[in-house]
Amino acid sequence: CRVAHMSFGQQIEQFSVHIGVERGLSPATVSAYQSDLNKYITWLTSRGIEKAEEIHREDIEQFITSLSGMSARSIARSLASIHEFHKFLSAEGIVPADVSQGVKAPKVGSSLPDVLTIDEVSRIIDIAAQSAQTGDPVSIRDRALLEFMYASAARVTETVGLDLTDLDLNDCVARLLGKGDKQRLVPLGSYACEALSEYLATGREQLALKSKTGIEQRAVFLNKRGKRLSRQSVWEIVKHYAALAQVHKDIHPHTLRHSCATHLIQGGADVRTVQELLGHASVTTTQIYTHVSPQTLIESYILSHPRAR
Repeated sequence: CRVAHMSFGQQIEQFSVHIGVERGLSPATVSAYQSDLNKYITWLTSRGIEKAEEIHREDIEQFITSLSGMSARSIARSLASIHEFHKFLSAEGIVPADVSQGVKAPKVGSSLPDVLTIDEVSRIIDIAAQSAQTGDPVSIRDRALLEFMYASAARVTETVGLDLTDLDLNDCVARLLGKGDKQRLVPLGSYACEALSEYLATGREQLALKSKTGIEQRAVFLNKRGKRLSRQSVWEIVKHYAALAQVHKDIHPHTLRHSCATHLIQGGADVRTVQELLGHASVTTTQIYTHVSPQTLIESYILSHPRAR
């Protein structure tokens, strides 16, 4: 049946198929669109609006106003979902025009990512290395995990999805499967390669033996039961060692990715090289890592400007 004769729920379902199949967006992105649109439709129906052609620009603006308790970023995301939905309805001929055009989201202030200092990263990894010296397979795994994430700037999903065939420790490289199923090769430093070699030779074998139903044969990082490590477990591991190292910042797995990128640029790597390492589609996304501290800016200015001294 035509989308015009469908309920809002059915239209959202058709829209989800459109963005998931025709546009190839990830399941997580499709799910986020659905969540935003379900809240939007619930609000519309509470006001007696039952059909797409009954929606006016003022309705959308009032809905956005009703979200004032949310962060500007969340409101912007919600409006982006609404824009895409109305564009779809217009393209399908359900409505004569896209009434969402011209509705703007509140400005989102650009925020710098959380970054650790080189000393803080070293303290966290050193704590894990000390634990690994006991021969505990979990500690050996944790050290390898932290070294790998900091060395490769891998996302947590890329890390837990890493398979044994994705590692080449002879050449110190790893193959990561990023967003949109895009693959990229990333180099691994000597510290990461050494930690991974020890883990694969000892820690992983011991963890695999603990599985009662057969190990996840391909996975690099295993949990205590011999299964592929979960995203949540990685969060807990990172926070655990940060706490032991007395690094009092809001730390999560992505912090290691942010820190790797920032330290590379501070060390002289160009933005486009870091873009390739991170798997960013646009160099604009990577440029956020070019930020410097006020003190570094002042020092660089004094050392570099011909009339600063």
